[in-house]
Amino acid sequence: MKIKVTQEKLSKALNNISRIAIGKVTLPILNNVLIRVDKKKVSLITTNLDMAIIDFLPVSNSEDGVVTVPAKLLAEFVSNLPKGETIEISSKDTKVTISAGKYSSTINGAIADDFPELPEINEKNAIVYKIGIDEFKTSIGQVAIASSNDLTRPALTGVYFNTNNHTLAIAATDGYRLAEKKLIDKVESEVSAIVPSNSLQEVLRSINDEMEEVEISFNDDLVRFRLGEIEIISKLIDASFPDYQRLIPKDSNIKAVLNREELIRVTKLAALFAKSVGGSIICETTTPNIFSVKSIANEFGENDSRLETKVEKSGKINLNSRFLLDALNALEESEINFNFSDHIAPILLTNKKSNQYTHIIMPLNS
Repeated sequence: MKIKVTQEKLSKALNNISRIAIGKVTLPILNNVLIRVDKKKVSLITTNLDMAIIDFLPVSNSEDGVVTVPAKLLAEFVSNLPKGETIEISSKDTKVTISAGKYSSTINGAIADDFPELPEINEKNAIVYKIGIDEFKTSIGQVAIASSNDLTRPALTGVYFNTNNHTLAIAATDGYRLAEKKLIDKVESEVSAIVPSNSLQEVLRSINDEMEEVEISFNDDLVRFRLGEIEIISKLIDASFPDYQRLIPKDSNIKAVLNREELIRVTKLAALFAKSVGGSIICETTTPNIFSVKSIANEFGENDSRLETKVEKSGKINLNSRFLLDALNALEESEINFNFSDHIAPILLTNKKSNQYTHIIMPLNS
């Protein structure tokens, strides 16, 4: 096996794929990157068994072959070589030589036979969607904040891709809050799949300024994200996502339109005084035109900030300040809808003009 490639291209590719090359004690081969050259096509591959990252590398010339080498060692060695150098990588059996100008190193690799077989998407049966990069990045960020880290509830540790009334949407919930974003209208293919949040984070980390579109392919128990020369293949979570649509309030008795930046500011102020009570704050409406955010009196003191807005009914609700700030930062417009019914029902947060993003938060015990 032999390839020639510029330092910049190889370093960038290795940095992308080496993040998941964390081997398990029983499978040390997972520390390695598989370098495959087949008919002048070069691919760098890493996997942790749940996910695989493939970077198709443009090279000046090559000779077919396959070998595996420690991913992080190779990535760190290449990153320290001078930029602008042409790097040659060649292998003989399991010995891999990397040379660039006056720099040279030989790394002990391992035979490719021990590398796990990669899962493959069935192209004929795959359900495929294409989304602009900026829209994808924003949407995943808005929704993934509501996913859970609780491994005893696997369905909640991912983002749910689903279709409803010919609209592709994504949703996530940790049982205390729920976020939904509508991605594509008028889709023909239906999908119901939970993508692990950590896989989506790897997709986001792999995006660069040159990319314009992400292609998402679903097939049986797999999903593939294609980003230019990079492919990320992940297992789906084998679980049932809650019927989240019924959790979204259809109507609310108490409604307020608020300036998002002002609400963020007063929530942060109240949160400073709420640290000793788990971040618990009170949001209250007082007719005819007051919306207030308060901290609960404690050893640090208390805080009460007021915003002017038209309200038709008085009420109050106890919320987690961090959850509220997460939701407000995910909303995009300068004015947002803050709706609730009583102190035990969830609040509903949306942009004032657009209905593409919905965020609900369950109240704390008052």
